[in-house]
Amino acid sequence: MGGLVDRVDDRDRVIGVVDRSEAVAAGWLYRMSMVLCRDKEGRYLVHRRPGSSSRFPGEYSWLVAGAVGAGESYAEAARRELREEMGVRASVRPLFTFLCRGELSPYWFAVHEATVGQEQIAPQAAEVAWHGWLSGDELRDAMASWKFVSDSRDAYHRYVRLATDRRAETGRPVVSAARSYRASFRGAGGPRPDHGTGPPRPVTAVAAVSAAPSS
Repeated sequence: MGGLVDRVDDRDRVIGVVDRSEAVAAGWLYRMSMVLCRDKEGRYLVHRRPGSSSRFPGEYSWLVAGAVGAGESYAEAARRELREEMGVRASVRPLFTFLCRGELSPYWFAVHEATVGQEQIAPQAAEVAWHGWLSGDELRDAMASWKFVSDSRDAYHRYVRLATDRRAETGRPVVSAARSYRASFRGAGGPRPDHGTGPPRPVTAVAAVSAAPSS
């Protein structure tokens, strides 16, 4: 968990440079950057962390995330994390930033969005044990039944509230309406995503998950 990061204040202003492990131990604020990935059909990329991971083993996330390095911008960090964890080079669009009281420590959390195709994804095995695509409805149901990393879940609820607020202001949908898509699952060299070996089945996606081909 080391590496130099910018220490920031409660208004996200840089006040120094520290090692990330020091910031976590002391409870100092620093910056994290995340990317939510969607394909052209509007589905969301979800992944599961390896069971051997030192942080949040076996938990799910719908964000590709990492710390912002010292002197690095949120967008630069988002693009880097996407490249390092998923093997994807893509432009990112900022969505929102908030102060997150994470399980390990507090930090400023910037969420971005990128459009990504399955053919672009080459996940790093040390970071990703499984990945798949979920429609908006399937992601909502997964949030209720799968164990997601806590800051990922926090960001999801803020994302949904933001979309709802903007719809109320403009009278038009901001986030694409969820449609019924067949979930396409692909393990990272692992077993079929089924009970006991892959992700649990979201309520609205049972048929899609059970019909997924073996890796």
